[in-house]
Amino acid sequence: MVKTTITVIKADIGSVAGHVMPHEDVIKTVEEHVSKGASEGVIIDYRVFHVGDDIFILMTHDKGTDNPDVHGLAWEAFKKGAEVAKELGLYAAGQDLLKDAFSGNVRGMGPGVAEMEIEERPAEPFVVFGADKTEPGAFNLPLFKIFADPFNTAGLVIDPRLHVGFKFEVYDIIENKRVIMSTPEEMYDLLALIGHPGRYVIKRVYHKNEKLGIAAVVSTEKLNFIAGKYVGKDDPVAIVRAQSGFPAVGEILEAFTIPHIVSGFMRGSHRGPLVPVPLRYAKVSRFDGPPRVVALGFNVKNGRLIGPVDLFDDVAFDEVRRRALMITDILRAHGPFEPEVLPLEEMEYTTLPKVLEALKDRRENIE
Repeated sequence: MVKTTITVIKADIGSVAGHVMPHEDVIKTVEEHVSKGASEGVIIDYRVFHVGDDIFILMTHDKGTDNPDVHGLAWEAFKKGAEVAKELGLYAAGQDLLKDAFSGNVRGMGPGVAEMEIEERPAEPFVVFGADKTEPGAFNLPLFKIFADPFNTAGLVIDPRLHVGFKFEVYDIIENKRVIMSTPEEMYDLLALIGHPGRYVIKRVYHKNEKLGIAAVVSTEKLNFIAGKYVGKDDPVAIVRAQSGFPAVGEILEAFTIPHIVSGFMRGSHRGPLVPVPLRYAKVSRFDGPPRVVALGFNVKNGRLIGPVDLFDDVAFDEVRRRALMITDILRAHGPFEPEVLPLEEMEYTTLPKVLEALKDRRENIE
């Protein structure tokens, strides 16, 4: 059976009025280049969308993960879009393109990437989540709830296909190590790690039934580790498969009814609630935030995309958004105090080290 690869690659290559949203000419340029790649057979199908100032390219193909032609197509599309952004004088034009020459795939070059190779089921629904003003660990809590919390996902209790549980691949993004943990038997150990999303990040989730294979994947690139300084938050993307052995779409979305607190927000140095929004609310403005996430639902058949459905464009999420804005007000009232600002160890790539350096000769021992 021919396998289908779903690839999402995203980058911030410039935006209008600060970090709000890309210009339509930049999006059009990116889309035109990706369309050319589809007509030439590099990919089968595609969609281009944005969340905040990040542009996301969703592609389907039969070339497997880390394919240089597919990654190269996205890289060139972003480069051409960045050129337009520079011509327009947009803010942070080309920000996420940290290398000059393409080297086979975009990993370590600035753009974020999430991709999975699957054997299509007769009906193959999946959800693409795009987030802005936050970091890859922002998906830790929702993914745990989707694949391991029976209070969120009823199928873990009542559907025999889900009852066996899932395996979580967790990255330590500080020491560059990974471990695979099984639920429900290692649930507590898993939580001990992923409750610290600034370091331990869920990269992939697998069904224990190997025939079903991968269930979810998240981009885990950390721009500050690549660039050696703060150049913007990492604005992750996730792909989650649904139905027929995987959690239902409704169970997947239910995990986002808690506006949990994530890092990101202004200058990447503040915390805020992750707000589930439709695409019409995808631009960010208040204090460069709040952090937000969109959910686009698709089916794929023989590599062809059907959709998207804008899944958070639903009155049922209005109350979640209202609570998120109330939490935003409470956190913003803290100003430069924790918990609104990040802890010291996560401020390493801001101006704080320069402040401490300037004070070093004035600091005295306490007797």
